[in-house]
Amino acid sequence: MNEQSVPSGIDPKLLEILVCPLTKQALRYDREHQELVSAAAGLAFPIRDGIPIMLVDEARRLDDAASTTRPEGAAQ
Repeated sequence: MNEQSVPSGIDPKLLEILVCPLTKQALRYDREHQELVSAAAGLAFPIRDGIPIMLVDEARRLDDAASTTRPEGAAQ
């Protein structure tokens, strides 16, 4: 990833080393939604104020694209 592919405030090196907390696989950056997407886990982790929130309880299920439902079993 180069510096132009990420918004200001997020260290590109950080994005290179972050992995999904469930699957430990690479994440894809979704600039439009300001999320880090784990296709393997089917979750999208939000980025708030330039900080990736890597908590499963805060992640959005990818199959709930139109809603903000939290993963099953996650605290409400």
